[in-house]
Amino acid sequence: MSTDTFDCMIVGGGPGGYVAAIRAAQLGMKTAVIEREHLGGICLNWGCIPTKALLRSSEIHHLFNNSEEFGFKIKGLEVDFKKIVQRSRDVSNKLTSGIKHLMNKNKITVIEGEGKLLGKGKITVEKGKKKQEYTAKHIILATGARARILPGLEPDGKLVWTYREAMVPDAMPKTLLVVGSGAIGIEFASFYHNMGVKVKVVEVLDRILPAEDEEISKFARKSFEKQGINIATETKVTSLKKGKSSVTATIEDKKGKKTEETFDRVIMAVGVVGNTENLGLENTKVKVEKNAIVTDEWYRTHEPYVYAIGDVAGAPWLAHKASHEGIICVEKIAGKNDVHPLDKLAIPGCTYCMPQVASVGLTETKAKEAGHKVKVGRFPFQGNGKAIALGEPEGLVKTIFDEQTGELLGAHMIGAEVTEMIQGFCVAKTLETTEADLMHTIFPHPTLSEMMHESVLDAYGQVIHY
Repeated sequence: MSTDTFDCMIVGGGPGGYVAAIRAAQLGMKTAVIEREHLGGICLNWGCIPTKALLRSSEIHHLFNNSEEFGFKIKGLEVDFKKIVQRSRDVSNKLTSGIKHLMNKNKITVIEGEGKLLGKGKITVEKGKKKQEYTAKHIILATGARARILPGLEPDGKLVWTYREAMVPDAMPKTLLVVGSGAIGIEFASFYHNMGVKVKVVEVLDRILPAEDEEISKFARKSFEKQGINIATETKVTSLKKGKSSVTATIEDKKGKKTEETFDRVIMAVGVVGNTENLGLENTKVKVEKNAIVTDEWYRTHEPYVYAIGDVAGAPWLAHKASHEGIICVEKIAGKNDVHPLDKLAIPGCTYCMPQVASVGLTETKAKEAGHKVKVGRFPFQGNGKAIALGEPEGLVKTIFDEQTGELLGAHMIGAEVTEMIQGFCVAKTLETTEADLMHTIFPHPTLSEMMHESVLDAYGQVIHY
């Protein structure tokens, strides 16, 4: 086999692509990753990881400002915002260098440049004026997604930001408009609010965090508004007029009433679209629908031996979903017998605002729409000793079961550290545990996880501590 021929080539080195590459190498395939920008993709460089570093700083700032509750008086607190941003970038860079190490460790060839399909297992990689052609038995497209742009509301990178600019601002704005209340919008709203910025969130739908259970969305809105975040639902931004150092937004409510409000900065967080352009798809039978490449349950496209995983293959746009898809795709290619299609209802979703939000499975509404008779359990953080001791008594754990079979249909949480706790219910769903299994499980005390147990007990009228 020549140096320009591979068993498996992956276009894109994000959490879908690099994980697929590592698994392919483990299974004995000669593997290459084509990456035009940075290994680790958006997640490690401009998404999941650096935003969590920023949010950690904002949480510390919040604790300092509320330190008297814990017996401390802090005077003369100074914030070095540039250092906060730099720490976020340092965390990102450290992990990106770790991906390079993993590529070397697994003897994976990394090819810098833009890959374009030529058809019949051929792909060309172009960087600058250099172009080289490669051949691969299998080609996996893992090119990710980018911020959705609305006509008339285009970001300029200075006054109107996407997530990229929002992570590396030159200075902290005093006022901020966030357009969109999904995970990205709410995380930035939470970060900037906790750093002392006056924040307004505008959402076109009737509730924030619209993918979450309705009860959790209502709880979240109440919590954010209590903190001081201004939230407007069933409302849209119709235009943005940019001044020298501010933006005037025309905001229209559900009754058609328009008002103008001026902000230092605007963040557009209205979703993402798959990176399907400039891949040479026109040279293949690959089909694209609604900015996503069409695949079957094994991520095969309509072009033989071409596959697509992660954000470019459609929702949900989550790094852990992309990684899991990469492993399934490669193991199916390798002919492993114990490969199972991805169950999207087993994919957890996490939003790292304050309080945190996490969920897995069906919402109560979706469970009923699917024909289930349900039993619903709830347990509030204010009934948990660890939550009170931490000074985090605001939150809720909600569980949904099938009344007839006891199947765990969904779990939805809001509160401190729920993004870590949700994995317990993910394991439960994977193992197909029933309410009886969960009720008989011993949870350690004192922990936040006890609320998971109490929520299950509550669904069956056996709650102990509330």
